[in-house]
Amino acid sequence: MEILSSRAILRPADPDAALRFYRDVLGLAVYREFPGGTVFFLGNGLLEVSAHTDDPGPDGAGLRLWLQVRDLATTHDELAAHGVRVLREPRREPWGLDEMWIADPDGTRIVVVEVPPEHPIRRDTR
Repeated sequence: MEILSSRAILRPADPDAALRFYRDVLGLAVYREFPGGTVFFLGNGLLEVSAHTDDPGPDGAGLRLWLQVRDLATTHDELAAHGVRVLREPRREPWGLDEMWIADPDGTRIVVVEVPPEHPIRRDTR
């Protein structure tokens, strides 16, 4: 199977609040709009299948969004100024990424990540 593109699909309890959050607070650019929905650009979309359990919810499953930013401290300040619920303040994780966790209006967890210059993700391993 060849994957040509991907997207995460949210079905929020309050679509208007979610639209304002992703468009106005996170500042995602609109790719297209259609009756009942809006599609946003989200960098290059990736799917992570992970056994990592940071608080998986009652059934052990759940959707998480992973958003990479250039400057986590600045992003934290911008989101806090918008009143975004920060679930965990920025910190360096054992795997070497700088992360903070936030939530959208429905409580969907969003991991906001800065990749430090020395992290292997930034190295060309060819």
